[in-house]
Amino acid sequence: MTSHTAKNPFKFFLFALLLIAVDQASKLLVNHYMSPGFAGQIRIIGDWLKLYYVTNPGMAFGMQIDHEYGKLFLTTFRLGAMVFIAWYMVRLAVRGASSGLLWAMSMILAGAIGNLIDSIFYGVLIGNAPYGSPTPWFHGQVIDMVFIDFWEGFVPEWVPVWGGQYYTTPIFNFADACIFVGVCIILMFQGTFFPRLDEPHTETQPESDAEIDSESDSTSEPIVENSTEEGEKTEAETAADEEEAKPDEVIIEPEPTLEVPPKEDENNKNT
Repeated sequence: MTSHTAKNPFKFFLFALLLIAVDQASKLLVNHYMSPGFAGQIRIIGDWLKLYYVTNPGMAFGMQIDHEYGKLFLTTFRLGAMVFIAWYMVRLAVRGASSGLLWAMSMILAGAIGNLIDSIFYGVLIGNAPYGSPTPWFHGQVIDMVFIDFWEGFVPEWVPVWGGQYYTTPIFNFADACIFVGVCIILMFQGTFFPRLDEPHTETQPESDAEIDSESDSTSEPIVENSTEEGEKTEAETAADEEEAKPDEVIIEPEPTLEVPPKEDENNKNT
């Protein structure tokens, strides 16, 4: 895998902070200048794109958990997600991840924090906690205002969970849009952001010691053999030269010796 230079995560957190400021400004302006519901809607493009002020006690795009502690669970979940995303962004930046991935993560972080601020503080700041909440803290309702009205009606009975109920297209806010766009960017460019491990490496990797030793052995063997053969030829030639340099040997035959007969004893002669 190609190596990347570590990046400073500060600019990505600064971008997330800018998105959070836009989100909070839009929500507070809607809360201050618009009336909730149909009476306060503002048409932007015909009847299908409107500003429509509603409060959402649950998750993004109007979804919620119908449970006594559902709101507290959602707020805690958003808080945990915010901490995890921030930590993961720092880790990606240090490891030199793609800038596109970090910008997308910044958008997701901004969306999570934007809705988390609503859930924690809006029940106290603007008093929009649902009736009967045990405490206004952590029970604030998220302000939604963007309404793309292209469908409304009853969901068929055979559809699980939502069957038989009346629905319209979701109403969302700027923080929801940041999360949606950030996730879409990651899904569309995941091949670039997360390269596969089986792809060929662009950089030549260092050879292992075993490979280097085997290559050195294979290259050195013919040299040794040649040197040995040359050495043997040199010794043979040297021996031949020495033989040629030796003078011819003269064979000296021993001189013949005369055998002298033994003298007879004089006593024997007299007898």
